[in-house]
Amino acid sequence: MKKITIAIDGYSSTGKSTIAKQLAKALGYVYVDSGAMYRAVTLYALENGFIGEETNKIQALIKMLPYIKLKFEFNQALGYAEMYLDGKNVEKEIRSLRISEYVSTVAAVSEVRQKLVDIQKNMGKDKGVVMDGRDIGTVVFPDAELKLFMTASPETRAHRRYKELLDRGEDVDFKDVLKNVQNRDYIDSHRVNSPLTKAEGAIEFDNTDMGLQDQFERIRGMALRVIEKQ
Repeated sequence: MKKITIAIDGYSSTGKSTIAKQLAKALGYVYVDSGAMYRAVTLYALENGFIGEETNKIQALIKMLPYIKLKFEFNQALGYAEMYLDGKNVEKEIRSLRISEYVSTVAAVSEVRQKLVDIQKNMGKDKGVVMDGRDIGTVVFPDAELKLFMTASPETRAHRRYKELLDRGEDVDFKDVLKNVQNRDYIDSHRVNSPLTKAEGAIEFDNTDMGLQDQFERIRGMALRVIEKQ
């Protein structure tokens, strides 16, 4: 049976990564979290003083892009790959609200997107991959056999993100999380380079009132139907 490419795009906190991990595991495919790559570059930019509340040295960041080393390493215990930045596991650091506040700004930089898109395309050249992000179906894999566009209400997504951050021990306020979700939606949808939009042929999937298991079963069914046609 031929393998396919599955592209999952959508707004922040719609559960793209969760369903992508589940789907990849069920199908025996490789899972790639493209968002983790943008978050890692954002962490690099913050740690090196290229961005911040009163700092915007994007040109300096662009000059350093060739030297930033990104790598996914599979964690057998977790069952999925984790993000490494310059040889260091940064999976925990890149999931913080602080990174979320700046990642859309960094992701809007065309040079950053070009570097990461090139890496992502290479990862999926042999198919058998599930990749989630903002421009997977539109830019990275426009010919993917299955394209999904995940959505949910801003309030629902903020509640999910809020709970996730609390579970990680972060001291956050729900209003700040909701504001972050709304800001990211605007930036992601209005950037000049690869704006967030539903890809041609993508299936829109609203999971506002849907449980994880129900969501997984429905999407797995979609994937199996597409694979059977290959």
